[in-house]
Amino acid sequence: MHHFQYKGNELYAEDVAVREIVEKVGTPLYLYSHATLERHYRAMDEAFAAVPHTICYSMKANSNLAVLKTFFGLGGGVDIVSGGELYRALAAGVEPCKVVYSGVGKKDDEIEYALNTGILMFNVESEEELDRIDMIAGRLGKKAGIAIRVNPDVDPETHPYITTGLKKAKFGINIERSLEQYRRAARMANLDVMGIDCHIGSQLTKVSPFVDTIKKLKRLIEGVRESGINLRYFDLGGGLGITYSDEAPPLPAEYGAAITAETKDLGLHLLFEPGRNLVGNAGIMVAKCLYVKRGEEKNFVIVDAAMNDLARPSLYGSYHGVQAVRKDQEGVTVADIVGPICESGDFLAKDREVPSFRQGDLVAFMSAGAYGFAMSSNYNSRPRAVEVMVKGDAFVVVRDRETYGDLVRGERIPDFL
Repeated sequence: MHHFQYKGNELYAEDVAVREIVEKVGTPLYLYSHATLERHYRAMDEAFAAVPHTICYSMKANSNLAVLKTFFGLGGGVDIVSGGELYRALAAGVEPCKVVYSGVGKKDDEIEYALNTGILMFNVESEEELDRIDMIAGRLGKKAGIAIRVNPDVDPETHPYITTGLKKAKFGINIERSLEQYRRAARMANLDVMGIDCHIGSQLTKVSPFVDTIKKLKRLIEGVRESGINLRYFDLGGGLGITYSDEAPPLPAEYGAAITAETKDLGLHLLFEPGRNLVGNAGIMVAKCLYVKRGEEKNFVIVDAAMNDLARPSLYGSYHGVQAVRKDQEGVTVADIVGPICESGDFLAKDREVPSFRQGDLVAFMSAGAYGFAMSSNYNSRPRAVEVMVKGDAFVVVRDRETYGDLVRGERIPDFL
């Protein structure tokens, strides 16, 4: 359940009419429901109540400080993939001991920043990265907690762009070479080998790939322990899907029961990195219809949001439900919903049966809380959208709309021009 529902003909976010928010802050607009964020976090947390665990929210999905603070206030940690994400997490009040650092391309200054911050551990994705972290930790006189991200070669049955656990993926160390790397890491003076990590992909709609992955990794864990290495953490990544259209992913309780049953004898503290599952259906994007253009072969609804605001449809061909903010349109029409950007790939919905929008109508794009604002850009010199959070009958701007001045901040024209 999420908290974007109609009351009469008006779409509400919790107890606030979306139209009322638009009147105050304009469009395009990203709108988040605090109640939905909290509900989704608690559902995941409670699914693992029987075992030691930490929910480390994968903040690449949505890195707004208010979203982060919501999860940290509930006891959560964070999965980061850059120094900038670490900075954001600290600004929102994360406990450093609940930070895990993933990603294939950690730079020296980012590794130093994380070590000086005192994060829990790095999820190491290559053999050269092991050497680099050991060297930097030694230079700083610190011990770096690490887990090796193991690539288990399991097909998650999701979109190729968000599949991360096959042999051909850039992520992790192949499972056949992982034991050797664990033994090598254990010999490094400046590393504390704490755990094992995996992440097979995003938007998974079945439990079975997760279970298959654990079965493979249990054999590796046995080999690591036989080598005298004291593992304490098992990071199972994220990837549990959400409903965008007609998907039927498992509920957190079903996912939790399956994972708990498969790991109960390992004696390891479980870490999870949910992202989309926590924030996807907790947010919508709202745009205004600028024009309706009727062609011989296609109809177009032209709105003031574009691929720079919501990249997923043009990037992955992804689906976002389309709803009228006020249900007073007569009938439906088949149309492409497109934005002002000068690219043929600038679309938010294609050949979709949608309400018969008219100029000035407000259009809601559902399930936009994950990889929405986080992937937005200034392409075509378009200021990024405003972000708003609703709690009950109140709403707060949690990121100001960018101005034209923001677009050129930090730029300069050299004297020789």
